[in-house]
Amino acid sequence: MSVDANSTPSEQLWGGETTKAVDNFPVSGERVPVPVVRWLGRIKSAAAEANGALGKLDADLAKSIAAAGAAVAEGEHDDQFPIDVFQTGSGTSSNMNANEVIANLAGDGAHPNDHVNMGQSSNDVFPSAVHLAALDEVTHDLLPAMGALEDALEAKAKEFTDVVKAGRTHLMDAVPVTLGQEFGGYAAQVRLGVQRVEATLRRVGQIPLGGTATGTGLNTHPEFASKVREKIAADTGLAVSAPLDPFEAQGNRDALVELSGALKVYAVSLNKIANDLALMGSGPRAGLAELRLPELQKGSSIMPGKVNPVIPEVVIQVAGQVIGNDAAITVGGMQGQFELNVRVPLIARNLLGSIKLLASASRLLDEKCVQGLAANEEMTERHAEATLATATALNPHIGYDAAAAIVKDAADSGRPLREVALEHGVSAETLDEALDHRAMARPHEQG
Repeated sequence: MSVDANSTPSEQLWGGETTKAVDNFPVSGERVPVPVVRWLGRIKSAAAEANGALGKLDADLAKSIAAAGAAVAEGEHDDQFPIDVFQTGSGTSSNMNANEVIANLAGDGAHPNDHVNMGQSSNDVFPSAVHLAALDEVTHDLLPAMGALEDALEAKAKEFTDVVKAGRTHLMDAVPVTLGQEFGGYAAQVRLGVQRVEATLRRVGQIPLGGTATGTGLNTHPEFASKVREKIAADTGLAVSAPLDPFEAQGNRDALVELSGALKVYAVSLNKIANDLALMGSGPRAGLAELRLPELQKGSSIMPGKVNPVIPEVVIQVAGQVIGNDAAITVGGMQGQFELNVRVPLIARNLLGSIKLLASASRLLDEKCVQGLAANEEMTERHAEATLATATALNPHIGYDAAAAIVKDAADSGRPLREVALEHGVSAETLDEALDHRAMARPHEQG
């Protein structure tokens, strides 16, 4: 949900600390990411239940606070979080915002600090909300989108398994490959991307909740953090766990930097795939024209009938933004000083932005591009026949230097490689064996 940061809802539930923060941080007009807000609500709800069960909080009050937090978690009060994302680096303002809203919703004399924030500090709650928001969005949005894209690419790899084309290295003609092999490579890139992202999630799920101000756990019941984690895990199915060390968890955001790095690698992969699709779809008369891309819209306001690679172009732009986000996240991650990192809102903004962008780009590439691709087999065959790099297969028969001489003669004269090779004394039988394009693309397959 996008809400004007300067607007005031019909019923204001926040209090004085939120108002001060709105006045102090008129920076971007961009609010804290909605998933973080909702996870603040879920944490506050689980914390109230835990404190009630441990006898730290009156049972009825605990129930009221838990219900109010759950309402925030469900998105019922997104408009009550007006603070700019560029705020105090611990996220204290947003934590106080959540405390005030939930206290007002709960009523019954609920106090923002004494009751809603019981056993918590901004220093452990806000980064926990960011970790959980990232874990949730990756698990339920990004990874399914990546998996669907992998499946679509793998399906095309099978469809194009016998489509022989010219390979290209340095953007120059190379020995033949199949279009299926290329798409198999793309599918593997996405599959490895999934594995890289998944490998970070165990550490992203290690939240610092329970450390309070510095990691010592001052003002918490010894069982508080474990009860909150158990509640969250049971309600969501997410892999939430205690940190390896509370001071490591409090003082840095390395797990989020690690996740961003995996997202950056995936963005690089998407850029490669999208760029290749655009190049193979170029033409249709004066380009490579090896693929027919789906026609989604008019490609030009002046040139009739023009079809542009609009989805690959979107994906390439997304990749650039994610790479930029990763740079900002890296800088943010470097600002851990002693017991606290104070650039968490910056990390949250860019990390959750990257997750959303990559999930959307993956779905678009899958549904609006890859699934509708068709091979132009006439053109791929023509390119396979035209490449002089097929002379590489003559090396074992006549040697590199002799093959190079044939290539030079063919290039200079513009004549077919086979014709020139015959003139150079290569037998027709050798040429039949060596210049089988399909066999060249699969040199280790049997008969």
